[in-house]
Amino acid sequence: MSVHLYLSLIPEALIASMLPPEEFGQYYATGHQYKSKGQAMFFEVDPSFRHEFFDIDGAIARCVPSPDGKPKNSVYVSSYRVLEHIPVSAIGKLYLSTAYGQTLGLSRKEAIPVDRAGLHLYQDLAPVNSLIVSTLDPAAHYASVTAKPAKFIRFPALCFVELALGQLASDPENGSVNDLPYSFINHLREALIVLNPQTKQSKLVHRVHSLEFPYRMVKNGFYVGNGPDFAYYAMPSHEVMRQEHSTWWRLANI
Repeated sequence: MSVHLYLSLIPEALIASMLPPEEFGQYYATGHQYKSKGQAMFFEVDPSFRHEFFDIDGAIARCVPSPDGKPKNSVYVSSYRVLEHIPVSAIGKLYLSTAYGQTLGLSRKEAIPVDRAGLHLYQDLAPVNSLIVSTLDPAAHYASVTAKPAKFIRFPALCFVELALGQLASDPENGSVNDLPYSFINHLREALIVLNPQTKQSKLVHRVHSLEFPYRMVKNGFYVGNGPDFAYYAMPSHEVMRQEHSTWWRLANI
């Protein structure tokens, strides 16, 4: 049996497994022994990837079938400073698992969308899990905390997702909430109102925020970068999800 490498985002960890992506997503999301159940998000990593920071070969050596022939579910390579030691070139497809274990794979897109209209809501996934509002588009937001930090906070790498704001993106003070599911709407409005492209480009909404969110609230997609390298994984439209991934979509929105 072949061994896969996965970069988990909830929590941040590098994991070796004999399970293919869809089966790993099922195992990782629905719980096994001591792991709690819930959404899972993970990248597949090039199996030939090696870095002196990780004992990958040691983990692979421990990744062997059980006596009854069942594949090894997981061997944790590391859960410390993982993302910063994995180049974007070694990162493959992104997989999103529902709390019920259905797993959807997203491929990297060549073009990164430029969206300078309105305000933005970013959920950092790794190495931190802050919730931030910003006037900056995704690429500029990434640069502002990595290559060109505007403040003292700087990360060598970052993975994040942009979440939808609806009418609040253009009118944070008076825009209708409609079906936005956020429980902190008043606090969110206050944070959005103080933003200014010249004087206040970003503001922290929650320093530590739950990494679980409704997948239907993903605006454009997911972003991951390490140093100067930056990649984008597009989330299909709601219509495409309903037509082509109906079971995943239905269970993701229960």
